[in-house]
Order: sequence, then C-alpha cells, then structure tokens
Amino acid sequence: MIRRQRLAAGVCALLAALTAGLAFPAGAVADETEQAAPKVELVLDVSGSMRTRDIDGGTRMAAAKQAFNEVLDATPEEVELGIRTLGANYHGNDRKEGCKDTAQLYPVGPLNRTDAKTAVATLAPTGWTPIGPALLKAADDLNGGSGTRRIVLISDGQDTCQPLDPCEVAREIAAKGIGLTIDTLGLVPDAKTRAQLSCIADATGGTYTDVRHKEELSDRVGQLVDRAADPVVTPVATSGADRCEKAPALKSGLYTDREEFGQQRWYKVDVEPGQELRASVSVADDRAVGPNYGVLLRAVTVHGREIVRGEAAGTGRTDVISTGLRYPKQESDDDTATAETVCLEVTQSFSAASGVKTTPGLPLELTVDVVDGPSGHHDVAAFGLGRGWWLLGALVLIGFLAGLLWGWLSRWRVAVWRTN
Repeated sequence: MIRRQRLAAGVCALLAALTAGLAFPAGAVADETEQAAPKVELVLDVSGSMRTRDIDGGTRMAAAKQAFNEVLDATPEEVELGIRTLGANYHGNDRKEGCKDTAQLYPVGPLNRTDAKTAVATLAPTGWTPIGPALLKAADDLNGGSGTRRIVLISDGQDTCQPLDPCEVAREIAAKGIGLTIDTLGLVPDAKTRAQLSCIADATGGTYTDVRHKEELSDRVGQLVDRAADPVVTPVATSGADRCEKAPALKSGLYTDREEFGQQRWYKVDVEPGQELRASVSVADDRAVGPNYGVLLRAVTVHGREIVRGEAAGTGRTDVISTGLRYPKQESDDDTATAETVCLEVTQSFSAASGVKTTPGLPLELTVDVVDGPSGHHDVAAFGLGRGWWLLGALVLIGFLAGLLWGWLSRWRVAVWRTN
C-alpha cells in the first residue's frame, strides 16, 4: 500500500511539473516600457436631484462626498487626478444658462489630497444636468500626453440639455482617436438614466455600474482610478483610404480608426522575404444596428490579387466582431529581393437601425504584427503539427506512466486475490 501511494504521488508530481511548463512557458518576460503618467478626471453630477435621501438613509450628495474622500486617500501617487462638476453653480431657471454650468473643481495634475477634499466639501446640490457639455470639457481637460486617460462620470439622472445628446458626444470623443475611456456610474438610476449612461460608456469602451449603496460607490470609483495606473497599450489613430494606392503605411502596432456603415478601408504593410504578416481587426457596434452583420479582412497584392482572407459573421448577440489572417512570405535565394507591399482591406456589413445616426463611423481596431517567418526545421513539422510535437510527446509520456501504474495495480490486486 505504501509503495502504491508513493508511485501515485510521483505521477502527480510529474503532472504538476508538466502543467507548470504549460502555464509559464520559458522566455516570458514582463513589458517594462515606461509610460506617461495616467490621468483621471472625476465628473460629478451636483444637480438638484442629488438632494434625494435614498442611499443608506442619507442623500446622494453625501454618499458621493464620502466616496470622493475615500478615493482621494487611496489614489496611487503616479496618477494625476482632477475633479469636474456639472450643475453645481447656477441656481436659476434659464435652461440656456443652466446647460453651461460645468466647472473644473480641481485641476488634473499631481494630487494634493487636502486641497481636493476641501474643494469637494463645498459642494451643494444646485442646478441642471448638462452631461454632454461636461464630457466635452472633461475631454479637453485630459487632452495631451500619451498615458492612460479616463473619465469617471457619476450621475443620478438623464442629461437635461438636449439636443446635445451625451451619447453622441461620447462617440465624437471616441472618434478623435485619443484613447480616452469614459466609465459611468448611475446613482439609484431609472431605466432611461441607465440606458443613457450605458450608451456613453459603450461608445468609448468603458463600463457602466448601478450604485445603490455608499460602499458600492466608494469601491467602484476606487477600482476605476486604480485601473488607470495599470500599464496599457494605447492604439495609434490612423485613417484608412478608399483604395490601396492612397492607404497609410503601417508598421507593427495597434491602430484605431472609424469606418462608415458598409464602407471599405485600406491600409498597407511592407513584408520582407522570410517574414510573416499577422493582422486582426475588431469592429464594435457602439449604437443600435441591424441583427445580421459581418466583417471581412483581406490581404491582397498591389495588383489586386487576393492572398488570404479572414471573415466573421454575427447575429446581434455581441457588440464586437473580430477576424484575422496570417501571410508568411517565403525566403528568397536572391540577395536583391525586396519587401512586398501587402494591402489590407477591411469591410464590414453593419446597417444602422431606424433613426440612428451613421456618423461618426463605427470604431475599428486593427492589430498589425510583422515577425520572423516559420522555419522548416524548428517551427513547422510533418503532418501539420508544427510546435504541437512537444505537447504530443508529453501526452505520450503521461499515457505510458499511467499504463505502468495501472498494470502494477492490477498485478497487486491479482496477487492479493490469490493470497486470500
């Protein structure tokens, strides 16, 4: 019995070692690229409805102040933080004036916690709810630099300054390609408020959260501020052309663009002999669209001959659709061989729902990676297994050891049976 337990323990140890090898492949290293300081602006609704007492027995304004104080204490040193208000200063009934009521309470920059808390303490629920104008100003506050930029909007009601639709404002901000994300939090929201705040977040790739308790508000705002400090890759804004000849030349990297409904966008990539082009594209439906759609990514020569394609289709159940392709360019024995220009064509078949604006176009994210191509001896094996040979070998070894263990246990049981 003791020998059987030791053998089983040895097999388990071997499996654990193999599993560790799968989970942490050799050569994996952290990206230590230094990035610019992340910037966050908290945008707080200070309209009259914030007097409502429905969050843990207190007013919505009191819950927001407590959350801000806790978040200010916990803000990472490397984050530059600012605070903007909407509806905090105008006490009158003139809608035109009320829709201008947005001000920067604390400028975006290195945080002085005492000054920021003092500024928040002076706030009192006052006026209108100009969400659209406040978002435009907040985007200007965060303009410039290459680090992470995030707006955290906290509101308890819909924008009262239509026809400046805050959802359209968010789409316009996203269309600028400045890599700015808007996260929204709804304080005890109704269905219309929830829909509007969700639309704002979706337009920029942000998140929406329902909040009904003080602790939820503090925790969520703190999470979003901390998230800004996480290293990210910021897409580079580009503008595709209507044909390959005019297309921008791209190198390896992450790019963002906008594409009108049913439009084609072209980009160019140079691929040297012995290299492999790997490209993928994602298109997001940031507004109401028809139930059936698709995206096509083609690699073609400058003369129009198709090399390879990738395509995907959707039925309205996802808000992002993606596809990709790979093109290995064979090495040449000719030392004078030059790079080949590959044209990438992106086509999508989204259709706008009735009454939905078609501009700006749908957000498009394109990933381009030009790497050393596979070699016949190391990367591509017979039978199309490629690098899967080592995994096949591991499975064979595991099967062999399992067979030995099973055979030994069977012989032991037979021996026991004969003895008895």
